[in-house]
Amino acid sequence: MEKFKAVKRASIFGMIGNIFLLIIKGSIGFITNSQAMIADAFNSAGDIFSSIMTFIGNKIASKPSDDDHNLGHGKAEYIYSMLIGIMMILIACQVFKSSLFSLINKSVYDFSIWLVIVCIITIVVKLSLYIYTHTLYKKHHNLLIDANSKDHRNDCVITLMNLIACILNVNGIYFFDGVVGIIISLWIFITALHIFMESYDVLMDKSICDETKNLVYDIINEHKEIGKITNFNSTPIGYQYQISFVIYVDGNLSTFESHNIADNLEQEIIAKIKEIYLVVIHINPIETKN
Repeated sequence: MEKFKAVKRASIFGMIGNIFLLIIKGSIGFITNSQAMIADAFNSAGDIFSSIMTFIGNKIASKPSDDDHNLGHGKAEYIYSMLIGIMMILIACQVFKSSLFSLINKSVYDFSIWLVIVCIITIVVKLSLYIYTHTLYKKHHNLLIDANSKDHRNDCVITLMNLIACILNVNGIYFFDGVVGIIISLWIFITALHIFMESYDVLMDKSICDETKNLVYDIINEHKEIGKITNFNSTPIGYQYQISFVIYVDGNLSTFESHNIADNLEQEIIAKIKEIYLVVIHINPIETKN
């Protein structure tokens, strides 16, 4: 399937790019003792883990349904997205701790033109990855891709702040390095919490959003042969939903006629609403006066 192939490519590109950035950030950060750059290196390490989790989660989610998993393996996307969120939270805590220590103890670092060069390289690489993954997300609406896209976007902003810290360091303003490290940690934490909660909601079978539910009702209301609808339920399956409901039709219709109405409605909803994976309709009769 095209979606899973796209996610696979994005995860591989992410791993390659982040391994490269981890090496140059870590080397320059430790050589110059820049806490902001070291924090950025930790962030790249977390990005490598995220890319690996994306690759594994996508591989599992791409498996078709079987006897043990009748609705497929789509929720693997959310399990691995949650793991990404947890790892990012742990990294955020470590970065916050080291940056706060640097700020309190007024640590300074040696300015190097390589700090500026690394920042520029990082912004170029991450901006390219963000544009690529964000385009894929808009096309496929995959949470793993969305998590990676947001991470690349955040890295662009974080590294820009890192670059500002380098420039201020030249003018003797050293404290901003620790401040940037703290801001980076908070940014990572907020992004991680959002990813975690979005994954949690799906794994806890959160209902379909009201906007999509209303779209379903709009389609149903176009069918005048349907008297009313009750017992609407939804269950997330990967990035899509299975929905079920009861429709009431003329009790004088034949079994074939009433089921034909339901079959056509199921196909129409799936064709028009990409968030819907499966529609299950139960039919009840409405008594009519002769």
